[in-house]
Amino acid sequence: MHHPFTPLASVPVDPAHARVHEEGWQSWSPSGAYAVDAAPYRPTNDNWATVCYRPGVTVPAGTFQGEGLLALDPGDGSPVRLWAAADPLRSVPSIRLQIRDGRAEVSADGPVTEHSHEGTGGIQAALAAWADGVVQALGLPAPRPAPTVWCSWYEYFTAVTEDDIHENLGAMDTLGLPVDVVQIDDGYQSALGDWLTLSGRFRSRAGLADTIRESGRRAGIWTAPFLVAPDSELAAEHPDWLVRAADGTTPLHAGRNWGHDLHVLDTTHPHAAGYLVDVFATLRAEGYDYFKVDFLYAGAMDGARHSGADALTAYREGIALIRQAIGPDAYLLGCGAPILPSIGLFDAMRVSPDTAPYRDPESGDFSQPGQEAAEFTGVGRQWQHGRFWVNDPDCLMARPAVETRERWAAHVEATGGLMASSDRLLSLDDWGLATTRRLLTAPTRLALEGASQ
Repeated sequence: MHHPFTPLASVPVDPAHARVHEEGWQSWSPSGAYAVDAAPYRPTNDNWATVCYRPGVTVPAGTFQGEGLLALDPGDGSPVRLWAAADPLRSVPSIRLQIRDGRAEVSADGPVTEHSHEGTGGIQAALAAWADGVVQALGLPAPRPAPTVWCSWYEYFTAVTEDDIHENLGAMDTLGLPVDVVQIDDGYQSALGDWLTLSGRFRSRAGLADTIRESGRRAGIWTAPFLVAPDSELAAEHPDWLVRAADGTTPLHAGRNWGHDLHVLDTTHPHAAGYLVDVFATLRAEGYDYFKVDFLYAGAMDGARHSGADALTAYREGIALIRQAIGPDAYLLGCGAPILPSIGLFDAMRVSPDTAPYRDPESGDFSQPGQEAAEFTGVGRQWQHGRFWVNDPDCLMARPAVETRERWAAHVEATGGLMASSDRLLSLDDWGLATTRRLLTAPTRLALEGASQ
């Protein structure tokens, strides 16, 4: 699958002022601008390399690498230079930059186009101009403004219960919070892949959607549509629905999370595709019309598929099946998704790793949950907002137990993107309540303020 790297350019740089932007593979992959003598963020173990970076791709030491997109500000007043995948929806080459003797040596392992950007705004302006060109070439409509959201994840995680949802639904009225969508996150389902089978903590998914809608709000729900747990009913009953490793026999390994290995649904198998459509059509018929689809990287992993389709074709066709099932009006938020191959498919996109109630990723890996990591990559991808989709900076957490909550709230507010609260609302103090109300009242700002870095 991997091709040799071909030289593209040799650019003189001012080492004291030059900056390089690396675009990571997917939502959680570190992305942003670095000084040329900085060490870019890299995976700290093999599992995160699969789950959060580009699977199967390693980067040599002393090398910058963007997946389908890399930009250079030479730092000497000359134009920003940018290299991008020639066909980002179907082929995403790796693009490398190494500094040697005061020059940036750029190479790639597939077809790229080169662009230069004069004027102010630096790398972000160059990236935005490239994105505008992609949007124009593809004829993409402007993204729809995002609804405001309450999400169960960052308070309850997988232990969420139906009663937790009811409590917060009541609190929205008591506290007068302008929440459009109440989104149930991970924990309602019995297993990854068995999306329509409830965990013991939920009584009725359709009944819960009815209650949410009777309150005047929209019902939202989380899935990881391409993931299958080894102990799920789906894996036991339909092993032929799983993407295979290159040997064609063992299931493809998509990393580990939730304490177990992850398999991948092969949506090119007609029966697996039918199942995927049925899951989303069922949820839509029950009244859910806001869908957060997560861990999407799995659908774009190289493997042996029923139809023989390549990974990116299979990925885009899989997302198209979901859109077909939920209809054009439902709101679709991607997460853990390969960035460039997702252009044109989503209303909103998570553009960073997860946030957390703490500042620093525990492992020091900037693909892992932590406010600092989420801010770094969220700022680095601000140019995507209002162009490819509405950026999702991840949820506001404003309860007293959250470290550096003021700084995190300021970041979420500054993005102008999707605004989602993820606290037990009755636990908010005066500051948390006022901040949550203010952020949920601000409409999505799709006009960009030309952020620079």
